Amino acid sequence: MMTMPFVRRMPRVAGLALGATILLVASFIVQRADAAYVEPPVLAAAVAARELPPVDQRIPAEPLVMDMPSTGRQTGDYGGSLRIIEAQARDTRRMVVFGYARLVGYAPDGTIQPDIVKAVDVEEGRRFTFHLRKGHRWSDGAPFTSDDFRYYWEDVVNDKDLGMNGLPRELLVDGEPPQVSFPDALTVRYEWSKPNPYFLPALAQSLPLEIARPAHYLKQFHKRYADPAELKQRVADAGQRNWVALHYKLDQPYKNANIDLPSLQPWVLATPPPADRFIFRRNPYFHRVDTAGHQLPYIDEVAMSIAGTGLIPAKVGAGEADLQANYLTFGNYPFVKAAAEREGYDVRRWRSGKGSRIALYPNLTCADSAWRALLREADFRRALSLAINREDINLAVYYGLARPSNDTVLPGSVLFQPSLATRWATYDPERARALLDGLHLTQRNAEGIRLLPDGRPLTVVVETSGEEGEQQDVLQLVAEDWRRVGIGLVVKTGERDTLSRRLNTGSTVMSIWAGLENGLAHPNDSPAELAPTNSDQHQWPAWGLNAESGGKLGEAPDLPFAQKLLALNEAWRRTLDPAEKASIWRQMLEINAEALPRIGIIADVDQVIAVSKRLHNVPQTGVFNFNPGAYFGMYRPDTFFFAPPGARTAARDGEGALPQ
Repeated sequence: MMTMPFVRRMPRVAGLALGATILLVASFIVQRADAAYVEPPVLAAAVAARELPPVDQRIPAEPLVMDMPSTGRQTGDYGGSLRIIEAQARDTRRMVVFGYARLVGYAPDGTIQPDIVKAVDVEEGRRFTFHLRKGHRWSDGAPFTSDDFRYYWEDVVNDKDLGMNGLPRELLVDGEPPQVSFPDALTVRYEWSKPNPYFLPALAQSLPLEIARPAHYLKQFHKRYADPAELKQRVADAGQRNWVALHYKLDQPYKNANIDLPSLQPWVLATPPPADRFIFRRNPYFHRVDTAGHQLPYIDEVAMSIAGTGLIPAKVGAGEADLQANYLTFGNYPFVKAAAEREGYDVRRWRSGKGSRIALYPNLTCADSAWRALLREADFRRALSLAINREDINLAVYYGLARPSNDTVLPGSVLFQPSLATRWATYDPERARALLDGLHLTQRNAEGIRLLPDGRPLTVVVETSGEEGEQQDVLQLVAEDWRRVGIGLVVKTGERDTLSRRLNTGSTVMSIWAGLENGLAHPNDSPAELAPTNSDQHQWPAWGLNAESGGKLGEAPDLPFAQKLLALNEAWRRTLDPAEKASIWRQMLEINAEALPRIGIIADVDQVIAVSKRLHNVPQTGVFNFNPGAYFGMYRPDTFFFAPPGARTAARDGEGALPQ
């Protein structure tokens, strides 16, 4: 058997743009012993019946070896079904996040390291050469080679029908597409004339940029490869309007709804939607192993049950989940803690990675002209912020354990500045009233609510996705605070998709959501979420759409602070100097704190996590965040395993280096 080479820890990925050629490799040192691989018992019958090849023929010649003992984890045992609970059938996509197999992925220390690929050569931050693992296979056993990358590049995004919307933004640098080549079956190269600092982070995201497709499977649905008569019949059988719609429907790996779509994830969907319980079975060709020769994952299957949002904490308290964080809020902590010993689970608190647990988003591009004009006044946004008694909210909703704060990076970030966390975020109702009076909002109705210039009551409609009761509790207290300065608040509850559509049409005046996604940012991480760059940004969706579409859709920003943020974001992309990147980040954070496009309320709210006492290798502490982090994904759930309570020692805290 092949011995893994010694490799060295590399700098953060953004440091790759410094000019030299860098080989991006995994940050652990380990050599495989010449020992036989261990067949997972659940697959033994299929191997005996020759339905599957034996394990040593299913694993790549150079697998990713996870050195468990060196990171404080235990070599695990095979078997078991991991129970989790989600609120909607479409949450099958969470397993793509949870499994977190990526071409390259984030480690807990913030570096980006190879995962599915063996290594990446990065030259001048603009030329990326991926080296694949010899013998790596898709979940159905078909070889994973450069042809899967070629299919994506030539037959999907550059096909005149499938690629009609153009290349993803992460593949464009100043509008320039990459030069893509495939030197051999195990090598893929992407090259631009200028640095592209967004490329590897996009591949490592929780919702990743997927630049490879299972060509052997998808060709049967592509006009270029399929027999015309057979393809026409497939389109008709699927009830689709044409082959493009059929291909698109079946080729959505993140949605995780097609049980026939081959995968590289540790667990693969086995239950066709719709259903109220989904089974994800182990991928027999998964590319990670431990030093004892076990092919990962240790756990044979994940069972995802679907339940109403409000019922999930009760089900966790009844012992119906082995690992649960989603839909558990800090308010559930006393209840789930009280039931923990009886039901055999631990309750842990992981740090949140978001800049603010809850933030208000005034829509600066809303369609209502009166509200649009008012929301664009910085003093109005400041008055709203100063009128909020954050400490009261902290005590009433979070037991005094959180931190009142504006929406900025967290103290764990090297970019954190204490003054920005409190800028316009102290409780000062008198100053709020003065700012409102200064905007000539002095007329009031019989109920004491100030009036808009057109005579309507100044009652803010705050829209929510209705997924977290915690938001309702906070808004009730905000409503009381705002009423004291003459502003009304009404909550409008809907579904996430409904809120998204209303934001895109400009119908929403204000919404409530979590704050900065990457609250633990490093200067080499993209600051794009601080600028109007994305139509999903609730505070300026039309400006974000304009950036996404290259100026073809939406509206160009017309407020100076937003224009400055866009210019700084572009300057960050162009520079190779780490010090200049840090300076740009600080300028953008300063502008955000002063202009308040988002009104942060509370930060450092721990995520409650229920962990079965039989489930081992789950870190005692960690950072729970969608991107970067992939919730549990960054901590490699394929290494979690079941054993009797107390039979194994607990994993060390998740703050340090974990198996990569």
